[in-house]
Amino acid sequence: MLQEKLQHIDIILASQSPRRQELLKGLDIDFRIETRPVDEVYEDHLTAGEITAFLAALKAKAFQNDVKENELLITSDTIVWLDNEALGKPENEQHAKEMLASMSGKMHEVYTSVTFTTSTKQDTITDCTKVYFKKLTTAEISYYVDTYQPMDRAGAYGIQDWIGYTGIEKLDGCYYNVMGLPLPKVYEWLAQNF
Repeated sequence: MLQEKLQHIDIILASQSPRRQELLKGLDIDFRIETRPVDEVYEDHLTAGEITAFLAALKAKAFQNDVKENELLITSDTIVWLDNEALGKPENEQHAKEMLASMSGKMHEVYTSVTFTTSTKQDTITDCTKVYFKKLTTAEISYYVDTYQPMDRAGAYGIQDWIGYTGIEKLDGCYYNVMGLPLPKVYEWLAQNF
C-alpha cells in the first residue's frame, strides 16, 4: 500500500488544521507538520477553484528552495463559494452568523486545492463539492456559532459536527473535500506519483 511506496519520502504537511491532519493520518502514511506564515491575498479576478489553487501554491512558495530531494510538501486551501463570492474564515461571531444565514436554504460549493511540491516538480489538484443547506432558523445558527465557535473554518461551519448532522440536506461530491482535504484525489495522486 501507500506506506510502502512512501517509506523513503519525508512528507511535510504545511497545515495547522486539525481536520487536515486527522484526514491525512487516515491514509496510514507518516508525515510531520511544519507551517510558515503566508499572507493569504489573491487578485480580485480569480474565482472559485482558481482562488484555492493560487493560495495552495502560494503556501508552498514559503518553502521555496527548502524542499529536499526525498521530501514531499503538501499545502492546501479551502473556500466556500456562494453567489459568485468566496467565503473564507469569519472575522467574529456576528460575521459567522451572517455567513450561515446567507447559506441557509441554498446550495453552495466548497473548493479545496492541494499542492504537492518536490525538489523537482509541483502539481496542484482541485476538487469541488456542492452542499445543500436546509433553511436554518436564527436560533439554530446562534446555537451553532455560540457552542462550536467555528472561527477557524471557511464558511463558518464544519460538516463533521452539529451543523452537518442537522443542517445539511445533501451533498454532491466528496465529503472529505468539505472537511478540507479531498482524500480520494490525494490518495490517487500519491499512488500515481511514487
